[in-house]
Amino acid sequence: MLDLESWAESGIPLLRDPRDFVLELHQRHLPQPGTVVVAVLDPEHRVTASASFAPWPHDADGWQHRNAILSHLRQVIPHDLRLPSPVRTAVMLRCREGVAGWTEQDGAWMWALRDAATLHGLRCGAYVALTPAGWQILGDGRSGRNPHAGSWAEGPVHTVTELPPRTSLEGSHGQRPPRPAPERPQRGERPQSRQGDRPWTPARATAIEPTRRTGTR
Repeated sequence: MLDLESWAESGIPLLRDPRDFVLELHQRHLPQPGTVVVAVLDPEHRVTASASFAPWPHDADGWQHRNAILSHLRQVIPHDLRLPSPVRTAVMLRCREGVAGWTEQDGAWMWALRDAATLHGLRCGAYVALTPAGWQILGDGRSGRNPHAGSWAEGPVHTVTELPPRTSLEGSHGQRPPRPAPERPQRGERPQSRQGDRPWTPARATAIEPTRRTGTR
């Protein structure tokens, strides 16, 4: 775990546009409380990869957090361990309930982010806490009211196209409308076919020529 003073003194690079960065991550993942978002910035501070996940509730140790972050980093972007010095930066946004200031769990996640970034060949970047009061870059002092921990509910909802209502397919009592009964011929009358008086004859089936199947590899 890292306390806030040690984190602020570790030389964390500042975000160039923190408000736009937080808004972009929020629009991509719509994090709910309990969600962690890890992103990688290129040298121009653009987001090149990101992943969101919800850790297990019983995982409260920095080692467990480190393993979770490192696992998701490996899934979204290759490592930079062969470079002489890191050129990309790992940043993190944690959406949670509670106060807007630093907590012990934030300290555990800070240590996890720093260690995972080192093991993946990245620089350790900013840590953003998303709470009901808004967003705040811990150790930096910059903050804002929107988005906040409840903003995920205001995002777009993608739903499946609804089926037509059953009332248009069924009767008023939940049954299919009755079909009109066919007219019965009177006595002494011959039933007529729909195609006139001509008797029905089966159609001749033409021979089917064998087809040639070709395939390409």
